[in-house]
Amino acid sequence: MKYAYLWIILLVFLDQGTKYFFPGIKNTGGVFGILTEWTLVFIILGIIVLLFLIFFVKHVHRYGRFAVILLISGILGNLIDRIFLGYVRDFVDLKFWPVFNLADSYTTIGIAILLFYFWKKK
Repeated sequence: MKYAYLWIILLVFLDQGTKYFFPGIKNTGGVFGILTEWTLVFIILGIIVLLFLIFFVKHVHRYGRFAVILLISGILGNLIDRIFLGYVRDFVDLKFWPVFNLADSYTTIGIAILLFYFWKKK
């Protein structure tokens, strides 16, 4: 637990750094660019989920904690963009998938691990 917040800071710094060095497209929507112009809603939801996860990270074990760290980092990385820029900067373009960024990857991987974590607990 003592390194959780350090990992979050490192991952958010990595996300923000890559967005700075690899400028891409402006995404004013949510995942895959849906719901454009909902920036305020995404900011409010992001803050609510972020507060829940910060509380929740203390109550999960090893793999679950790693997933929550990834989720917090992903939400925080994109929340920083939404608050300060009004949009999220996406730059990874695989040509066969919608353009995304590291924060999106953290969130996707975190959700997958968390689902597996809860599935295995049952």
